[in-house]
Amino acid sequence: MAWDEWERLKTQAAGRHPERMQLNRVPDEGGGGGGAYGDLAVSETDLAEIGTNAFTLFNRLWDEARVAGPSSSKAAEDLRRQGFDLGNGLAHVARRWDEQLGTLRDACSHISNHMRVTQRIHQDDEHRITGQLSSIATLDGGFDERVGEPGEKNTIYGDSRKSEKGKD
Repeated sequence: MAWDEWERLKTQAAGRHPERMQLNRVPDEGGGGGGAYGDLAVSETDLAEIGTNAFTLFNRLWDEARVAGPSSSKAAEDLRRQGFDLGNGLAHVARRWDEQLGTLRDACSHISNHMRVTQRIHQDDEHRITGQLSSIATLDGGFDERVGEPGEKNTIYGDSRKSEKGKD
């Protein structure tokens, strides 16, 4: 792509959506993450649906995409035995189809498993973060400055002068 073509395409893109055009800089409004598109948000329902669809596709590919495989391989062998070069070509196509089908099924399986794992990880993260925040709130309540005027002792620990008198 030539430089003048790049400049022309940039100008055309800016004319179509000037509010969304952005090249190597933060927008003037003060940053991203709250603009027209918002923050990334994914619910467990979304993840479950993606995983379910990938699993369904995985099973359908096995049931429906392999239908021609055995008959193509048998036909290729028959053609080869009869001396037709077409048999080698058909065998090659059948082999490649099986390889590509296996790759696609592996990808579907990976997506399905990844969605399940992602769901679990985010649930675990949510529980851990909630636990940490509640622990912080409990600790926060024990600081002297938070229960009275700064510098005063927290009454929960008792009067230190009484315990010193008892030691005499």
